[in-house]
Amino acid sequence: MPDLKSLIREVPDFPKPGINFYDITTLLKDPQGWRDTIDAMTAHYQGTKIDVVVGVEARGFFFAPAMAYALGAGFVPVRKPGKLPAATVSVEYALEYGTDQLQMHQDAIAPGQKVLIIDDVLATGGTAAAVAQLVENAGGQVLGLGFLVELDFLKGREKLAGRDLFSVLHY
Repeated sequence: MPDLKSLIREVPDFPKPGINFYDITTLLKDPQGWRDTIDAMTAHYQGTKIDVVVGVEARGFFFAPAMAYALGAGFVPVRKPGKLPAATVSVEYALEYGTDQLQMHQDAIAPGQKVLIIDDVLATGGTAAAVAQLVENAGGQVLGLGFLVELDFLKGREKLAGRDLFSVLHY
C-alpha cells in the first residue's frame, strides 16, 4: 500500500491563518490511493455484521457509500437542515461559537439496526458524537466510528470514549 499521507495535500493557513488544512481531493483522484483508502477503512470492519453505514455531510459521502457496498450494507446520509425531502429527525450540537444541526430521515434507521458512522476527519469529536446520538435516538446500535484522518492533538477521541473508533491516518 502506498503512503496515503503522501497523497494528501497540506494547505497552510486555510481556511484561516494558523490552520493547516489536509486536502484529501489529491488522494481521491489517485486510483490506487482511492482503492487503498477504501480497503483500509473497510478492513477494520470486515466480519462485523453491519446493517447501515451512515455518512456525514459532506466529505463522509465520499467514503461511506463505497464502504457500505464493500460491507454489504445500506447507506444513510446525515445532512444539514433542509436538504432531505421527507420527514426528518434532528440533533443540535455545540460549535466553538454557537450551535449547528444535523438531520436524517426519520425512517432511515430501524430500531436495533447495527450502524457504522463514517466521516473524513475526526477533529474535536463534536460532529461524530452528535451523529452517534442521532443514530441512537432512532434506536440504532452504533458499532463503530471510522475516519480517514484523525487530528490527535484536538483530542476528539476523548469525546467518544468507550466507542470503537478507527482512523487510517493520524496527524
